[in-house]
Amino acid sequence: MDTKKVWFVTGASKGLGLSLIKQLLQAGYKVAATSRKAHDIDAVINDHKENLLVLTVDITSENSVDDAVAKTIAHFGRLDVIVNNAGYSIYGSVEVLTNEEFRKTIDVNLFGTVNVIRAAMPYFRKQRSGYVFNISSVAGYKGFGNSPSYAAGKFAVIGLSESLAEEVKQFGVKVTVVAPGFFRTSFLDKGEELVSKNTIEEYQVEGLVDRLRAMNGKQPGDPEKLVAALIKLSNEQNPPVHLLMGPDAYQIVMQKRNAEQEEFEAWKELTLSTDLDEHQKGASPKF
Repeated sequence: MDTKKVWFVTGASKGLGLSLIKQLLQAGYKVAATSRKAHDIDAVINDHKENLLVLTVDITSENSVDDAVAKTIAHFGRLDVIVNNAGYSIYGSVEVLTNEEFRKTIDVNLFGTVNVIRAAMPYFRKQRSGYVFNISSVAGYKGFGNSPSYAAGKFAVIGLSESLAEEVKQFGVKVTVVAPGFFRTSFLDKGEELVSKNTIEEYQVEGLVDRLRAMNGKQPGDPEKLVAALIKLSNEQNPPVHLLMGPDAYQIVMQKRNAEQEEFEAWKELTLSTDLDEHQKGASPKF
């Protein structure tokens, strides 16, 4: 492994982000670790601080992200891997989520990711190398009721990653969008902010939240194994663009794909019925 690489990790104060920076530092990598509250990182990292740059960053602010990436390069002299890990979710139906609540989810999950990529790409393009990890979710492949804003953001991250991979492969830059299932992190450690301030009883959002809270601390995925896999993947010559993480993620996505295929085939006749008739195809358009 090339431990000279410099990593830039968002959402590094807890969960997958914290597990990742700990393993990177233990392996000898240099790490810029970002969070809205940098002191939260300082409070839990005791060793290898000579290779750690802790930055307070609001990823929804383009200026904040640009400044953080510039400080990283000034401090370490280079940048090699970015990990867009920071995430946010709030539960509630499309009907009840306020504009502010929906936009906050998109701002963090999508525009925060875009801001980091946009800031890093000039350096990656110039050095003709780099790696972008975008953390999506199994909810980026299958939408679940009462979490539409999260699904919208995570679906978008997958589409963004696919487009980015096509754009930057000419520069030697690699892109992998990671879709974890349920991993035993602090992601579900929330109080009332877990649910929209508005509720409509018929949507039964509390049932979903109760199930998630009951699952908290019992998730099957091991975050240490996930981040170890990402570190290993960063040294691969031909890594995947799409990566599902966890048996639950694989099962959910495969079931979704099979259901989609059945639905497409069931409506294939209607799908194929919309072309111009043969005698019209050569006709000039009329205005």
